[in-house]
Amino acid sequence: MTRTLTQWSVADYHRMIAAGLLADRRVELLNGNVVEMAPELPIHRATYRRGARYLETLLGDRAVVFTTAPITLPSNGEPQPDIAIVTPPESRYDERHPGPEDVYWVIEVSNSTLVFDLEEKATLYARDDIAEYWVVDVPNRQLWVHRHPDASIYRQVQPLASGNINPLAFPDLEIRVERLLPEK
Repeated sequence: MTRTLTQWSVADYHRMIAAGLLADRRVELLNGNVVEMAPELPIHRATYRRGARYLETLLGDRAVVFTTAPITLPSNGEPQPDIAIVTPPESRYDERHPGPEDVYWVIEVSNSTLVFDLEEKATLYARDDIAEYWVVDVPNRQLWVHRHPDASIYRQVQPLASGNINPLAFPDLEIRVERLLPEK
């Protein structure tokens, strides 16, 4: 016997949330599947909060920096990246989550889910044309920078442990890699 899992749309997912079916559950919608999110360790939270504050200071009014907030993707996805840097003003998201056309780049902080974040999440974001995707690799203290999506892959993937990086959306902005990594 072959079993097929039900694929959920973003609209279905929103109805489940509104009905309270997912209350008190840490889940996200990925490829039409409601997926439980990994538990969050203190180092994970501390790393993305420090990173978000740093980016907010650097970007000012040029972008909105959301933490652990959903973005809506056309491939029946509503992931909750640890940090999403999106087009201002923030009020444009009062009635909807940011979509790919709003996203400058997203960042996932990865402590225990590195393979998932570097493979499955990268495929998801590339397929939905997120121009830039960064993964903070907590155990190895490095930043994986994914750029230039093409179908379901990023054409450029680069690990960085130090130095500066200029995001594609803001080439004049220098971000110190070490400021995004866990403190020693």
